[in-house]
Amino acid sequence: MKTMHGLRALLHRAQLQRGGAPGRSYCSGTLKTITGQKQPSNSADAWRKKLASGPGFQDFIEHASPKDNKSRLHQVVLEEMHPYLPEDPQMGKGRKVYFETYGCQMNVNDTEIAWSVLQKKGYLRTTELTQADVVLVVTCSIREKAEQTIWNRLRQLTALKQRRPKSHAPLKIGVLGCMAERLKTELLEREKLVDVLAGPDAYRDLPRLLTAAHSGQRASNVLLSLEETYADIMPVQHTSQGISAFVSIMRGCDNMCSYCIVPFTRGRERSRPSASILEEVRMLSDQGVKEVTLLGQNVNSYRDTSEQQFSGTQPTQLSRGFSTLYRGRPGGLRFTELLDRVSLLDPEMRVRFTSPHPKDFPDEVLQLIQERSNICKQIHLPAQSGSSRVLQAMRRGYTREAYLELVAHIRKIIPGVSLSSDFIAGFCGETEEDHQQTVSLLGEVQYNVGFLFAYSMRKKTHAFHRLQDDVPAEVKQRRLEELIAVFREGALRVNSGLIGSTQLVLVEGESKRSAADLCGRNDGNVKVIFPRQDIPSAPCSPSTTAIRAGEYVLVEITAASSQSLRGVPLCHATVSSAGNTLPQTCEEGETAVC
Repeated sequence: MKTMHGLRALLHRAQLQRGGAPGRSYCSGTLKTITGQKQPSNSADAWRKKLASGPGFQDFIEHASPKDNKSRLHQVVLEEMHPYLPEDPQMGKGRKVYFETYGCQMNVNDTEIAWSVLQKKGYLRTTELTQADVVLVVTCSIREKAEQTIWNRLRQLTALKQRRPKSHAPLKIGVLGCMAERLKTELLEREKLVDVLAGPDAYRDLPRLLTAAHSGQRASNVLLSLEETYADIMPVQHTSQGISAFVSIMRGCDNMCSYCIVPFTRGRERSRPSASILEEVRMLSDQGVKEVTLLGQNVNSYRDTSEQQFSGTQPTQLSRGFSTLYRGRPGGLRFTELLDRVSLLDPEMRVRFTSPHPKDFPDEVLQLIQERSNICKQIHLPAQSGSSRVLQAMRRGYTREAYLELVAHIRKIIPGVSLSSDFIAGFCGETEEDHQQTVSLLGEVQYNVGFLFAYSMRKKTHAFHRLQDDVPAEVKQRRLEELIAVFREGALRVNSGLIGSTQLVLVEGESKRSAADLCGRNDGNVKVIFPRQDIPSAPCSPSTTAIRAGEYVLVEITAASSQSLRGVPLCHATVSSAGNTLPQTCEEGETAVC
C-alpha cells in the first residue's frame, strides 16, 4: 500500500513537471482510465492531492540514482530534494581524524585508503592527538604481543576520552584492520572501548559508521569480501617528503599456513586490476616519488583476471620442489607481467615488492629482476623454519632442501642479490633438534635483513584446532635469542663484504643520530649512513651540489655493522647510470671521484 502511495506521488509530480494542471489529480485520472470507475468524491480527491504532495517511496531510499535518463520520474525525485532529508548524512563536517598504525606495510596502505575515503567526506586529518575528534587505530593480529600493545593503547585512549572537556564534542575511537575482524565481540560489547569497528574490507563504509557513532551508537562492519580490492580508491600518500610509497596489488591469502591468522582476518586472495595499479604508479611518478613497493600478503601469486585478454589455460608455475594446499589456477595476468609493466613506467623509479611466498618464484620473475636496472636486487624469502618436519606441520609446502635449492638458484641468476627472511621460534612440537636445523639454515644462507619472532598461538588457525602449543615460553625466548645472534653474525659477514664497494643509495633524509649525517638505503634495502656534504653533480663532473632527500648518490662503503653500512658520498647519480658503481678513469681536467 505504501509503495502505491509513493507511486502516486511520483506520477503526480511527473504530471506537474510536464505542465499538467495543478488543480487536477493525475493519479486519480489514471485510476479512472484503468479501472473505469467514477471520479472520486471531493473529500477523497483532496486527500489524494495532499498525499501526492508528500514524500514518495524513492525519497526513503538513500542515494537512489537514475540509470542514464531511462526514467523521467526518477529525475523528478532527484530534483525535488526535501529540506528534512540532509543532502549527505555522512559528511565529516570538518571533524579531525587522528590515525595510529600498527603492524605491517599493508596496514600503512590501509591507513592511506581509509583516509582517502574520509577526506572525500569532509574530514580533516591531524597529527596532534589532543586536537582529534576521531581516533582510528589500524591494528595487527599476527602476534599476541602486537594485540596486547593495542589493548593497552585503547585503554589509554578511553581514559583520554573520559577526560575530554564537556564543551567539546565527544571523542570517538575506532579500530580498523585485522584486530577489528578477529576480536569484534570483545572490543565492541564486552570491553566497550571503541565506538567503531571496520574490518579490512569495510573502509568504504567508514563514513556511515562514523555518522552512527556521532549520533551516540556503536557501529561495526567486519564482513570479509571475495572481491574488494579498493581498485577505484586512490590512496592518499602520507610518507615523509614523498620519497617512497606503497602500492597494494592484491589482498588476502589462500596459503592457509597452520600458524597464520591472515586468511581469517583478511579473507581469500584476490588481485587488483593491473590498469588501476599502473595508474597509481604513474601518478606517484608524476608526483616525484622515487621508490614504490608492491604490496600483498602473497604478492608474487598476483593473478589479474579482470579483462578478457588475460584469460587462458596456463596453470600457475611454482618454484621447483614447492606445492600448495589449493589447486593451481589457470589464466590471468601474472606477477612477472605486472612487474615488467610497472618497472617500464619510470626507469628512474625503484621497484620493490613484499611479502612474497617462496613457492612463486619461477625463472621468469628472477630473470626480470636481474635484467631490469630499476627492480631492486633484493628478495624477501620467508623460511619460517629450517626443519622439514616443522615446515610440514606449518603447512608451508616445501622442505629444507627445496628451500636451499631455491636460494642457490636465485643467487645463480641474480649475483649479489640481498636476501631477507622471516623465522618463528618455538612452533608447536618443535624439538631442540628442529631448532638447531633452523640455526644452521640461518648460518648457511646468511641474510641481510631478518624478522624473527617467538611463536604465539592464534585462534581460528589450523594450529589452534589441531596442534598443541607445547614449547614453554622461556624455551621459545631462549631459542629466539639464539636465532637473533646467529642472524646478526651472518648479516655482519654479508654487510662487511660490501666494504670497499660503491653502492647506489636513495637518500631518505637526515640521520636520526646526527644532523651532520644523511641516511638512505641501497639496492639491497640496507641502511647507509654518510656525511652531509656537497658532491659532484654527476660522475666525473667538476661542479658540486648539496645532497637532498629523494636523490640518488653513489656511496663508497667504508664500514659495516649487522644492521647498517657507513660510507663516503662520491657523486650524484641515476638508476640508469648504476654501472658507474665501478671505478672509472676520468678525462684530463676532470675530478676522479667515482
